[in-house]
Order: sequence, then C-alpha cells, then structure tokens
Amino acid sequence: MAERADLALTALAPAIWGSTYLVTTELPPPGYPLTLSLLRALPAGLLLLLLVRQLPTGLWWNRVFLLGALNFSIFWALLFVAAYRLPGGVAATVGAVQPLIVVGLERLFFNAPIRRVSVIVGLAGIAGVALLVLTPKAGLDPIGVAAGLGGAVSMACGTVLTRYWRPPVSALTVTAWQLTAGGLLLLPVALLLEPSLPMPSLKNLAGFAYLGLIGAALTYILWFRGIGTLRPSLVAPLGFLSPLMAVLLGWGVLGQSLTPAQLGGVAIVLGSVWLNQRAAQKA
Repeated sequence: MAERADLALTALAPAIWGSTYLVTTELPPPGYPLTLSLLRALPAGLLLLLLVRQLPTGLWWNRVFLLGALNFSIFWALLFVAAYRLPGGVAATVGAVQPLIVVGLERLFFNAPIRRVSVIVGLAGIAGVALLVLTPKAGLDPIGVAAGLGGAVSMACGTVLTRYWRPPVSALTVTAWQLTAGGLLLLPVALLLEPSLPMPSLKNLAGFAYLGLIGAALTYILWFRGIGTLRPSLVAPLGFLSPLMAVLLGWGVLGQSLTPAQLGGVAIVLGSVWLNQRAAQKA
C-alpha cells in the first residue's frame, strides 16, 4: 500500500507537467523559451529557499549545481532545441526513451539487475507516446534528435544521481536548492541569447505564476520525494503521463480531436503505468 500511495503522489508531478504545455502556449508571451525557463525556476527556487532557510554545505554545493544543471538548465535548454528543430510529436517520442536510460544508469550506480518488466514498460511507453503525438508528416532533424536524446540523458542522470546521493534534507529543501541552482545557471544564457521581455500583461503574469509555483515548485517537490522513496526505474515511467495529459487537455479544453491511433496510445500509456505500479508492489 505504501508503494502504491507513493507512486500515485509522484504521478501527480508529470500529470501537472502535461498541463504546462497548454499554459505555455496560451498565457506567456511567445518566443522566449530560455527566459521562460529562467522565470519558471529561479523565482520558485528563491521562494522555497525563504521557506526552508537552509543552504547546502560542503560538497553539497557542487552536487546541487550539478543536479540543478541536469534536472533543469541542460534538460530544459535541450528540450527547447528539440522542440524548435523537430515536430512536437517527434520531440516527445525521442524524450520518452528516458525510462530505458534510467534502467541502464540504475544498473551502473546501484548494481541493480535489469528487470524485464522495466524494459517492457519503457518500450510500451515509447510506443504509446508515439501513437499519441506522432503524425504521418513528422520529419527528423539530426540536431533536433540529438538534442532530444541529450535532454533525456540529462534528466535521467539527474533522477538517478538525486537518488544515489540522497541529500540529507527534505524534498522541499532539495527542490529549493536545485531550482535555485538551475535558475542561476540559466540566467546568463537567457540574458545573452534572448531579448528583454516586453511589459507583461496580467495574463502573462498568471502564466508565469502557474509555471513557477505549480509547474515547478509543487511538482518537483512531489517528484524528488518520489525519487527519495522509490527506485528511479519505478519513478521514470510516470513521465509518460505528461504527453498523455497534454493530449487530453488539448481535446478537453481546446476542442482538438482524438484519432483512433491516439486512443490506442492512451490505452498503452495507461497500461504501461499500471504495469509499472504492479512491479512496484511486487518489489
């Protein structure tokens, strides 16, 4: 029962991440991906730091900045490169290889056996995401594919290293440290590569607030809590819920249609998450 509750709570994070696609397209000003990532990470991280009032010590300074880079700075930057160079469906499908990468890294860092069910869940999830988001006209761009794979590797490394090092603080504090570090690393990049934001409207501010407080602070507290209590290979497949939720919100909120292939993708993604949950109970 404890594993089921932990998985359900952790699954809220990628489900909410799925809503950020809709919010990003509807509320903030378009054309500022790095600045938007910065505003999503740094203010939320600083706010959480004010709440926890605790800074890293000793070697944790280096670890926190490395984890912040892997989980936020590098991951989000490569994600945007992939999104610009590839159709959205291709980018999402490439990124869906992350659970399989986590399985390999878990073997490397923890000497954990590669379980057949983890491989099946990973492959099924990729197939489900592909059915959800790929279109017949989707094209491939080598740089975009490389960026998508790099982003998946970055997030997978951040997931496994967060579990491997197991910071001796609460999930709230871990989130505060990593969001702040990731935001600080994004700051010079955004300032150098993108123009200044125009004066934000109330709609823009609502988008910034949702992405920072809900899409970053709340969700990563749940995500890092899950990593701290469950094996990374059990947590990573929950990421399949993100494109699933994005597609369902597009259907429910924007009136987009669902094809038979997408309905099949919904069934496969939900089936892979269910199988992953069964594996957690047996473990």
